Amino acid sequence: MDVNDFKTFLEVVRTRHFGQAAKNLCITQSTVSARIKTLEEQLGTSLFVRQRNNIQLTQAGEKLLSYAELITATWNRARQDIAIEGNKHLPLVIGGISSLWDSLSQQWLQAIYTQNHKLIIYAEVQPQNTLLSRVATGTMDLAFIYDLPQNDQLAAIHLADIPLIMVSTKAQSLQEATADKYLLVDWGASFQAHHTQHFRQIPTPELHVSEARIALDFMLACGGTAYLAEPMVKEHLQAGSLFLIESAPMFQKSVYMVYNESSEKRRVIESLLEKITAANRHP
Repeated sequence: MDVNDFKTFLEVVRTRHFGQAAKNLCITQSTVSARIKTLEEQLGTSLFVRQRNNIQLTQAGEKLLSYAELITATWNRARQDIAIEGNKHLPLVIGGISSLWDSLSQQWLQAIYTQNHKLIIYAEVQPQNTLLSRVATGTMDLAFIYDLPQNDQLAAIHLADIPLIMVSTKAQSLQEATADKYLLVDWGASFQAHHTQHFRQIPTPELHVSEARIALDFMLACGGTAYLAEPMVKEHLQAGSLFLIESAPMFQKSVYMVYNESSEKRRVIESLLEKITAANRHP
């Protein structure tokens, strides 16, 4: 088994393109094809349905995905731990979903780093399900996520409630803001339910996005309106590049720090909570 085969598989899944995967990994496209073929021969099944400009996972490929993520994460964690063996530093792998890095996780990461010089920190952005899986399996030490996880293995500490506010590239009324270039950001099932309850009559949003950063970048380039996290847009509101739609309802997302209660670094992780809490009091 070669861990590079799994890394290549994950990059093809991410890009859905053998050529782009090769470019991102700095290898040839023939090497990408050879690595995927090796995996398929070892597993005795096809992993991708290959059509022109349309590469999709087979059912077997879907099953392999979580194992490939775990194998590569475990290998990376082993390399990190072994590389620093013998010195006095402690490795700490921290993860967060992308919209949290844009709002609060950067602030918390800085608080951890500036007050813990004996740590070697590895910071990653991953989808929430991946973060929870990696914390549960021990390949990540702590993660910042939205909403309370349903996992008895994990301890979850409530850190903050982030306001979600409607902002627009124009100063306008609520009716005007939702009638033209309204972007619906996926803030989770709870937000979706409240949004549907308050906005039953608005036109179908022109753009649905999974990440708040995509919506913000689109709005700044092309105009529009969306619900975004208040810390994420604070500077844009002050600069006048975005405007608050004051008559729109405000929603909230709860943020949690999660870690594995059986982790050997539990004491270190719990001590970090004090520094993060202090960062919340002094943003």
